[in-house]
Amino acid sequence: MIKKEMIAMLLAGGQGSRLGVLTAKVAKPAVAFGGKYRIIDFPLSNCINSGVDTVGVLTQYQPLRLNTHIGIGIPWDLDRNVGGVSILPPYEKSTNSEWYTGTANAIYQNLEYMESYNPDYVLILSGDHIYKMDYEVMLDYHKANKADVTIAAMPVPMEEASRFGIVVTDDDGRIKEFEEKPEHPSSNLASMGIYIFSWPVLRDALIKLSEQPNCDFGKHIIPYCHEKGDRLFAYEYNGYWKDVGTLSSYWEANMELIDIIPEFNLYEEFWKIYTNSSNIPPQYISNDAVVDRCIISNGTEVYGEVHNSVLGAGVTIGKGSVVRDSIIMRDVMIGENCVIEKAIIAEDTEIGNNVVIGVGSEVPNKVKPNIYSGGLATIGEKSKIPSNVQIGKNTAVSGVTSIEDYSDGVLASGETLIKAGERV
Repeated sequence: MIKKEMIAMLLAGGQGSRLGVLTAKVAKPAVAFGGKYRIIDFPLSNCINSGVDTVGVLTQYQPLRLNTHIGIGIPWDLDRNVGGVSILPPYEKSTNSEWYTGTANAIYQNLEYMESYNPDYVLILSGDHIYKMDYEVMLDYHKANKADVTIAAMPVPMEEASRFGIVVTDDDGRIKEFEEKPEHPSSNLASMGIYIFSWPVLRDALIKLSEQPNCDFGKHIIPYCHEKGDRLFAYEYNGYWKDVGTLSSYWEANMELIDIIPEFNLYEEFWKIYTNSSNIPPQYISNDAVVDRCIISNGTEVYGEVHNSVLGAGVTIGKGSVVRDSIIMRDVMIGENCVIEKAIIAEDTEIGNNVVIGVGSEVPNKVKPNIYSGGLATIGEKSKIPSNVQIGKNTAVSGVTSIEDYSDGVLASGETLIKAGERV
């Protein structure tokens, strides 16, 4: 039997519905980030940088782009004969076939995969956070405390604590209480959704709770282990960690990359972030172009002005166009004499000439005010915006639109334009 000390199970099946039109056709972990990367690159790079060379990636929602991006794991040195990266979609069994219904249920359905490596420890990760962490240091902490379960936790502002699973620890870091999204939190130490389990403890909990509907780590597995008297410890992490689950947090995390001294540094030699980047030509910045404080990926051509923005690969910014405070994903074509402010424009979108995006007053979005907020204009992938239109703030557009879709050539702030057949 193959023997691995620790394997990782990376939960990457999330729909990420709070990202609106950005995740209508793609799983959240496959959404572009920082120009050339995708969100899943960060936990995958953390694995190989930490010496974890066996990773099961659990996919479910819209997995095609994620599967294509990961491939056989070459960019992350995870193309191994023994171990490496394995894509684990839900599959039909002889009886009781079902989709993954909760984080722990997804892991339970892959019990055979884990058993085939006979691990001492299993690392559970989420595929949609931006951070750098050495899991080997966390494993050393787990071993030193003779822990059954170690939960990575970080301090958050008290007013935000009710959004997280909260741990209360004693002076030795042992967890005395675990509260899942409490209304009145007892501490501000939040679970990051990163767990190390000693394998027998995880296996027992998954089997015992296998009949639990929507079985989840925060709601079911951790409380079960705690009530059973297992040794639960909190591993405190104080580095940069961002859950890019909302459009505002996703936009902010991208903008933080272009600070003069970025809090999250993509340029460190000793902890590289790897990605599957295609062979494309270098950037071209024309003589008349103006560029400042930007990340500009390969294959991009700039003929206009770009300020404080993140541009993916293969983007074209036409003459006379001005882009500010925006995220423009790969292969977006922006025509001439456009003004784009505080927008997120997804992949393969075409913007005509003389288009203005991100203007007007801040009116709450009429359809989904909790999603399309923060003054952002969000354009879904493969969309087309015709020439000579204006799009306001807190808006969402998805699909191939024509001038007739815009009242007097305007999509007012707070409005949503989703073409038939498109998903919000």
